[in-house]
Amino acid sequence: MATPQQTAIQQFLSQADKAAKTILETAQKDGYITVFSHLDADGVAAAGIIGKALFRLDARFRIRVMQWVDEKIINEIQADKPQLVIMTDFGSGYLDLLNEKIPNIKVIILDHHQINSKIANPNHIQVNPHLFGIDGATDISGSGVAYFAAKAINPSNVDLAPIALVGALGDMQDKYEQRSMHNLNQIIVNDAVTAGLLRVDKDLMFFGRETRPLYKMIVTTTNPFIPGLSGQETETINFLEDTLKIPTKQGEKPRSLGDLTPEEKTRLCSGLADYLMSKGLHLAVDDIIGYVYVLTKEEPNTALRDGREFAVLLNSTGRMDRPSLGIAICMGDRKAALEEANKILEDYRKNINKYLGWVAEKPERMRELQNIYIIYGENFINEKIIGTVSSIIVSSLANSEKPLLAFANIEAENAAKFSGRTTEAALRKGINLGDVMRLASEANGGKGGGHNIAAGAQVPLDKVEAFIALVDELVGRQLKGEKLGISNNA
Repeated sequence: MATPQQTAIQQFLSQADKAAKTILETAQKDGYITVFSHLDADGVAAAGIIGKALFRLDARFRIRVMQWVDEKIINEIQADKPQLVIMTDFGSGYLDLLNEKIPNIKVIILDHHQINSKIANPNHIQVNPHLFGIDGATDISGSGVAYFAAKAINPSNVDLAPIALVGALGDMQDKYEQRSMHNLNQIIVNDAVTAGLLRVDKDLMFFGRETRPLYKMIVTTTNPFIPGLSGQETETINFLEDTLKIPTKQGEKPRSLGDLTPEEKTRLCSGLADYLMSKGLHLAVDDIIGYVYVLTKEEPNTALRDGREFAVLLNSTGRMDRPSLGIAICMGDRKAALEEANKILEDYRKNINKYLGWVAEKPERMRELQNIYIIYGENFINEKIIGTVSSIIVSSLANSEKPLLAFANIEAENAAKFSGRTTEAALRKGINLGDVMRLASEANGGKGGGHNIAAGAQVPLDKVEAFIALVDELVGRQLKGEKLGISNNA
C-alpha cells in the first residue's frame, strides 16, 4: 500500500503528464507557444529546461523572462494570440488575473509558489506541488516542476535533471540534514546520478570550491563566519601553510579545494573544526561539512561544475537583465554565452557589495519595527537585486523571530518592489510570509505572494508606508498564533 507521500508524488506526476500531453499536441499541430518565466536562478533554469524540451520538439516558441505576471504580460498574450502559454516559476499567485483577462487561452502553469485562488478553468492546467500537499518551498522548485513536465514529454529529457537541481539550489531548497535534498528534489538528484551527470559528495561547504583559490575560499566565507580568518588573507594563508602544512600554491598556480589530496582535505576539515571549537563556535562546525553537487560533465574549475556556483551564475544573468545568457547556458551553450555570463557575474557581485555597503552606511536604511525589519532601498538599490540583498542580510538575523523586508522603487511603473525573507526562528513561530505579502499587497492595490519562507510583492508608491504597517501588524498576529485566514496551498 502506497504511503501518503508516494500517493502525493504520483498525483503530482500525473498532473505533469497532463501538461506534457497539451505541450506535445500543440507542438505537433505547429502551434505557436509563448513561455514566460521568472528572472531568478530558478526561473532562468526553468525557462532553459522548457526551452530545450520545445527545441527538441521542433516547436515554434518564444521565451520571455519577467519579474512578475502583470498587465504587460497579459497585453502581449492578447496581441500575439499564441496557441499555448507556458508560465514557469510563477503564475499560481495570479490565477484571478488570468481568469479575468485571458480565460479562453490555453495556459500551462509550472509553478511551486503558494496558490492564491481556487477558481477552476478548463483552459488552465496547473502543475503545482501545493495541490497535492507537497511543500513548494523546500521539496521542489519551479525548474523542478518544469523538469517533470519535460521528462513526461520525452524521457530523454532526463539529461536536464542537473539544471533542475541547480534551480532548486538557487532557491535554497537544500534545507534538510547536511544541506541535502528531499522528496521530489531527491528524485531529480537520483535521475541525474543514474544518468551519470551528477556526483553527490560530502565535503566542505564553502562557496567557490571550483573557482576560487583555497585560501580565498576561506577568506570570503561568511557562512559560517570564521573569526580571525574570514576577511583576513594573510592570517588564512599562514593558517593553511604553517598550522595545517597545506601548500596554497602548486608552482605559481594557486591551489583550489579540488586540488587537495584526500589526506590534505581530511586535515583541513579537522583543522577548521578544531579552530572553530577553540573560538567557542561549536554549532558552526556543523555548517562546514555537507552535501555538494558536482555536475560531472562540466569542466573542472568552472562555475558550472558546482551546483551552487552554477545557480549564482544563473541568478546574475537574470538580475542583471541578461537572462537570455543563462537560458542559453541551460540549453547547452558553453562558448559565447558562458564567456559573457562570467563577465556579468563579476558586475553582479560588485553591485551586491555596493548595496550591502550602502545599507550598512546609515542606520536609518535598515529599520527595526515591532515585528519586522525593513530595508529602505528606495531609488538606490536595483529592484531586480533587492531579493538577493534581503537573502544575504537575513542570514545575519538567524536568531530573530522578525522577518526582513526590503524594497526598491520602480519610478517608471509608480510601484515599489518588496522582497521578504523569514528566519528559521520565525518559521518555527508559524510565520507564513507568502500569506502576509498577499493579504497586505491586495489591501493596498498591489499583488504579492510566494512561500512561507520567502515572498514578494509590488504596491503603488503612495501605499508603501501603509503596506509596511499592515505587514508589521499581520506578522505580529501570526507571532501570537493567530490565523490570517485559509491559506490556499491546496
